[in-house]
Amino acid sequence: MGSIVFSVSFTVNLASAIRNTNLISQHSIQQIQSRIDIIEIIGSYVKLKKRGANYLGLCPFHNEKSPSFTVSPVKEIYKCFGCGKSGNTIGFLMDHDKLSYTEALRWLANKYNIELEETETSPEFKAQQQVSDSLYIINNFARDFFSNALFNTEEGTDVGLSYLKERGFREEIIKKFQLGYNPSARDEFTKAALNAQYNKELLLKTGLVVQRDDRMADNYRGRIIFPIHNQSGKVLGFGARIIQSNNKAPKYINTPENEIYVKSKILYGSYFARLAIDKADECLLVEGYTDVVSLHQAGIENVVASGGTSLTTDQLRLIKKYTNNLTIIYDGDNAGIKAALRGLDLALEESLNVRLVLIPDKEDPDSYVNKIGAEAFRQFIQSEKKDFILFQLEIALKDAGTDSTKKAAIVNQVAETISKINKTTEFTRRQDYVKQVAEILRIEESGMNALVNKFIRERIAKDVPPSPVNENIAQSEGQQTTPATDEAFNLFNQDELHEQAFVRSLVEFGLKRWDDEHSVAQFLFSQVDENDLENMIDNKMLVKIIETYRTWFKEGLEPTAKSFLYGEDQQMNSTIIQLMDVNAEISPNWNQHYDGHIPTREELFREEVISTLNYLKLRKIKRLIIENQADLEKATDPEEQLIFMQTHQHLKEMEIAITKKVGTVIYK
Repeated sequence: MGSIVFSVSFTVNLASAIRNTNLISQHSIQQIQSRIDIIEIIGSYVKLKKRGANYLGLCPFHNEKSPSFTVSPVKEIYKCFGCGKSGNTIGFLMDHDKLSYTEALRWLANKYNIELEETETSPEFKAQQQVSDSLYIINNFARDFFSNALFNTEEGTDVGLSYLKERGFREEIIKKFQLGYNPSARDEFTKAALNAQYNKELLLKTGLVVQRDDRMADNYRGRIIFPIHNQSGKVLGFGARIIQSNNKAPKYINTPENEIYVKSKILYGSYFARLAIDKADECLLVEGYTDVVSLHQAGIENVVASGGTSLTTDQLRLIKKYTNNLTIIYDGDNAGIKAALRGLDLALEESLNVRLVLIPDKEDPDSYVNKIGAEAFRQFIQSEKKDFILFQLEIALKDAGTDSTKKAAIVNQVAETISKINKTTEFTRRQDYVKQVAEILRIEESGMNALVNKFIRERIAKDVPPSPVNENIAQSEGQQTTPATDEAFNLFNQDELHEQAFVRSLVEFGLKRWDDEHSVAQFLFSQVDENDLENMIDNKMLVKIIETYRTWFKEGLEPTAKSFLYGEDQQMNSTIIQLMDVNAEISPNWNQHYDGHIPTREELFREEVISTLNYLKLRKIKRLIIENQADLEKATDPEEQLIFMQTHQHLKEMEIAITKKVGTVIYK
């Protein structure tokens, strides 16, 4: 029978925001793993239809008419062959519901009624975690107190609720965002919290209470309260808006930074907007809390607020979890324009596609959507989107007028901005900007290109990782990658695939019998010396998987691919998922073209094991030949030279012998 070709191209897209994975014990993770039914979990989100050993449905991550989303109950993984998304059950929850790894585990534990065990941590971490948990509890108490005060007290309904309704907010949207009211009495909330026996120091830390004249008092009294949620819906803190006009008091008071409230990492409304942003593949960014609430009420739910501060890298990365497309909607006055432009360079560095919409007539998104209606507002957004870089250039040119010095400064400014688009995959996008800007400024495109490259080189000199930028510079300056470079790249890819194939053989077939006395794992470990492993495999994660498998095997465990899927090392989990191909079934249509039984990988596992092992041996021999050749070139003693020449001959004979064996299974 001819060589069998197996495809091992498999992409992994697990969410990167994985925090505190060591808090949940391995025993609890194994309990969750044993209970997980991937068809049940994913089937609650996607209508699945059985096809062969797998299940098929429409992908929930992109719009498609023909189903390409495949779920393997045997391997406990999914993959969409349309958009490339893939992962395990936990990865699906993380990607679809935008949960952290720990949050996904807790979600599953709650579903299957599993009591989680916490691993031992340092006393300092435990103390910090206790403070964080206590702050969440106090915030939940405060949210309920403020909500009750808004709806169920005379002052709340007369002052707070009537104000919100005058602003056009309906009760269902008020309840959705859990808005509340803090009574105007000096310490009504404080008394309630102390009566509930909450710690005074923690109350002060939340910012809900302040110490004045040796007495504790409410900090937000007489204000509308906006709870601020994290990605899983927990209340991190509050924004409090004044109702009565008071020139001395600030319009808004926000929670001071503490263990759970870090302003630079928070976007108001992200909990309510996350699924809508993912579905629309666009995030609308506004300034204020009421802007978010008003747009949600109008049915425009893919919107978050920065809280009126400059955008931060953490906030932009939070947006990037859901989409690469960011549309900033700010007031059309000078302050609004400046606020919008402040986050431009950071957004470009995060590879976000940024557009700007300015609200006219001294309006803000809240007032404007109420003025023109939801549908007209949507159309306004679509028609008024401006390219961020070109808009920045337009504003700067207006300010410069005919001043040549200012115009020269603008050229440098816009070149530096364009240089922030520094990913290899964005080379064409950057060159498009260079061309457009050169036309607007009426300067030579080559000169603009050279200036952009100058800023890129300066950034490289400041120890910015150079690899993607160097490639861009080479391309933009007319340099071509050499055939030798391409060949080396292809060879590297082939080596990587053979490394993966060896690990796949170990993980998938390791427990099968090789002969009467040995398993596949025992045979492979007898052929690959533990101390020589790193000389045969370059990928450190693959080496780690082999060493982990070897350790488990020595301890009497029986590792399989599933043993790696739900562990604490998420990079290892991702690598295992990458190695497992849910599309490796033989098509039923083959029976129409071929007579007889078509062997499966399970039946051909010996050929696959030998082939992958031989590739690694061959690779090791090639390296030994190179090392021996280098020693031969350095040797001056005739006897030494003879030994090196004999060694070379022996290695070449081994290489020829193994080369003849290679080819039973071809990986590509």
